Amino acid sequence: MNIRKNKSQELAAAKAGISERSARRIDSAAALPSQNPRRYWRSRADPFVDVWDAEVVPLLKGAPKLMAITLLRKLQGDHPERFPDGMLRTLQRHVRQWRALEGPSKEVFFPQEHTPGHRGLSDFTAMAELCITIAGAAFVHILYHFVLAFSRWEHVEVVQGGESFEALSRGLQNALWQAGGAPREHRTDSLSAAFKNLAAEEDFTARYTALLDHYDMAGTRNNRGVSHEKALYSYCTSCGT
Repeated sequence: MNIRKNKSQELAAAKAGISERSARRIDSAAALPSQNPRRYWRSRADPFVDVWDAEVVPLLKGAPKLMAITLLRKLQGDHPERFPDGMLRTLQRHVRQWRALEGPSKEVFFPQEHTPGHRGLSDFTAMAELCITIAGAAFVHILYHFVLAFSRWEHVEVVQGGESFEALSRGLQNALWQAGGAPREHRTDSLSAAFKNLAAEEDFTARYTALLDHYDMAGTRNNRGVSHEKALYSYCTSCGT
């Protein structure tokens, strides 16, 4: 508009990067385009109106993660020559709207902000499914896994046997010695090696408390039954599981 004050409409449109037709429309309008409310209306009939409730919605309710392209292929198989590939974008909008309004609810997660040196985490990883053998004999073992939450620095070592305080103590101390220090907080899940999982009372074991005190760490645990509070990430650097 400032350019139009001193220039011709043709030159002003060129300098503003718009067409002359758009310039004429703006000049003749009572308000700027940004000041006009946008109106939404259908330019054509919904091609899925006859099959949406009867065929598509039941499929989505049975498998909410179905992709629109899969649904379109199903409709094309059931109704030959009725739903061409060009309708995919329209179907994608329908599916996206259905998931937002009627799809399964999503669990709310709050992002965690980790600070350097604040938290270290310990867990054990079962290895039986990998069926590792040595000289033809099954090698029965688990892995102890430690990670620093901020830097993702990790330590993993083999434990022959099950979860125990000795395995936790040895693995944790080896990790701290290699890291060159101890975090302010050490977190685990409900490890029987560290906690007494009693129905009425949940206390640190005396030996675990002494270990934490020795390294000046506070001990915390995840809430039982809350999967996304798992002490460690599911990926293990040494085994890829």
